[in-house]
Amino acid sequence: MANEVLIKRLLGSSLLLIEIEWLLYRLLLEDDRGLSSTDMDHGCWVIAMLYAMKMAVIYGDYDKCVCNVWKKRWWTKLLSASNSNPPSPLGLRFLLIESVCVREREREMRHLTLVLLLAILIHQGCLHFHVEAGDGFIRARGVQFLLNGSPYYANGFNAYWLMYTASDPSQRSKVSAAFREAASHDLTVARTWAFSDGGYSPLQYSPGSYNEQMFKGLDFVIAEARRYGIKLILSLANNYDSFGGKKQYVNWARSRGQYLTSDDDFFRHPVVKGYYKNHIKARVFSLCLYSTVLYRYNSFTGIHYKDDPAIMAWELMNEPRCTSDPSGRTIQAWIAEMASFVKSIDRNHLLEAGLEGFYGPSTPRRNRLDPGLKIGTDFIANNRVPGIDFATAHAYPDQWLSSSSDQSQLSFLNNWLDTHIQDAQNILRKPILIAEFGKSWKDPGFSTYQRDLVFNTVYYKIYSSARRGGAAAGGLFWQLLTEGMGNFRDGYEIVLGQPSSTANVIAQQAHKLHQIRKIFQRMRNVERWKRARAARARRGRWQGGNKGKRIGN
Repeated sequence: MANEVLIKRLLGSSLLLIEIEWLLYRLLLEDDRGLSSTDMDHGCWVIAMLYAMKMAVIYGDYDKCVCNVWKKRWWTKLLSASNSNPPSPLGLRFLLIESVCVREREREMRHLTLVLLLAILIHQGCLHFHVEAGDGFIRARGVQFLLNGSPYYANGFNAYWLMYTASDPSQRSKVSAAFREAASHDLTVARTWAFSDGGYSPLQYSPGSYNEQMFKGLDFVIAEARRYGIKLILSLANNYDSFGGKKQYVNWARSRGQYLTSDDDFFRHPVVKGYYKNHIKARVFSLCLYSTVLYRYNSFTGIHYKDDPAIMAWELMNEPRCTSDPSGRTIQAWIAEMASFVKSIDRNHLLEAGLEGFYGPSTPRRNRLDPGLKIGTDFIANNRVPGIDFATAHAYPDQWLSSSSDQSQLSFLNNWLDTHIQDAQNILRKPILIAEFGKSWKDPGFSTYQRDLVFNTVYYKIYSSARRGGAAAGGLFWQLLTEGMGNFRDGYEIVLGQPSSTANVIAQQAHKLHQIRKIFQRMRNVERWKRARAARARRGRWQGGNKGKRIGN
């Protein structure tokens, strides 16, 4: 009880940072099942220590704050309330933290306390980090994305029009402007189409026949994303008729004598599935270049798509739906087959199915959360498929509940997000990306305030999970446009070059997630330091053990 009183008193102090508040509260009050009584006592000691460090910052003693905290024992009065014994100063790596203090000074002091806390927790074995090769590819490890060994958060946007616009060299400045504006707001991920099947200005004229000019547009998009430090999620097909979609694939098969009764035969018929697989892999000779998707050689960067870390993930299809089979078995089988096929070609990149997040037969009690749509998908079963690296959900309460009030839509959104993040964390044990969300200015009674409320709701759920190391790995709003793109306006567009409260909300979320990532990056440096110190110690013991001994003949 004394521990709890101390924690509550200190967490109520305005002198403590919000990062300390959420992490300590979680570890010591909300999630203490894995902590021993000694860990709890040490946690109270950490709170006292951090409080004293903050006092040192206030009084301006930046360079020696850690040293002074220890020497002057400013923490002892607070510590007495919990009857705790602090761990040894050597165990807490004070030399490391003091060196950080001297270098970073006031600009970084707001994060130093959390760095100290995480260093202690790592030393105590409460937190673990895995280090991967620094090849620039995004990985999925447990419920987190990793980039070069550090947690990665995808705060970004949808811009389906990038390839289409870039296929016209005179319009490529719009693509560059969009990436530039996104990067200036610290956005990290863009989701876009890598398909345009049949019709006007296609990527794929017919099965296996490609438009080199359109492919060069996609080349340019990937090159510009790399230039501005933005990762791409590339969708490989569309459920809807725009840009061809599954209907175009079915029509191609029909034109070659195949008998198909439904557009949903896209998911079932072997000939149509073969067209889709060829779009992913098959090499076709076009204008003296080998054109394909995964095997495409980028004419701007000289890198094959499947080897390019500028691409974060492939998406099997934008919002797959199979209403002719509400049992979900058809799409389940298709996702399993295509995920295995993609992974047989490309294991560098992540893969996701493109789902909207509707529940299905595998979780009947969750079906009440769906907005009355039975489309043949199953959020849990589909995302459990081997090869699917992370889950996705879309959020359009203004479309799904168009006759409901703004308050009812917001209540639905809260439940929708909470449930999916919880299921990704506890059932799927994979990251989840809120891959589309927004609010249209075409909605009756629209106000910017209501749109900001939707964005803030989505962002808060993501941030609350991310700061605890949870499964919510980011969100992508629909959609980003830049100046001079009136023909692409659909009601959901955001133009970051035009100042607005929504643009500010987006930038604030990017900043918050960036700070979390910086903290974990520092923790990776702590881990490196620990390993280097252990290696030096081993070398020292070996050299000491061999001192004076004769080596060799």
